[in-house]
Amino acid sequence: MFAIIEVGAKQLKVKKGDIIQTETIQAKEGKPVHLDKVLLISDKSEIKVGRPYIKGAKVDAEVIGHFKSKKVVSYKYKRRKSSHWKKGHRQQLTRLKVKEITA
Repeated sequence: MFAIIEVGAKQLKVKKGDIIQTETIQAKEGKPVHLDKVLLISDKSEIKVGRPYIKGAKVDAEVIGHFKSKKVVSYKYKRRKSSHWKKGHRQQLTRLKVKEITA
């Protein structure tokens, strides 16, 4: 059984036992999180598709930890103008472990 869920601005395919990385979720480590924006659920026999979400469906997960991703450097340069910009960014992320998928 797998599901496609929406977390933040991204859609993820998850199964029971998967460890996923999402945008920061305001929950403490070790606490359960219920993700109710489920777009699709598939068993071996049937597929349920939401419009846009499936009513009553949810994915239960546990927060493993919070961390920062690798640094992304943005560098802009204009030739012959002696101007340039260098900016860095590290996205705050949350690591989740999927416990159960319910329809």
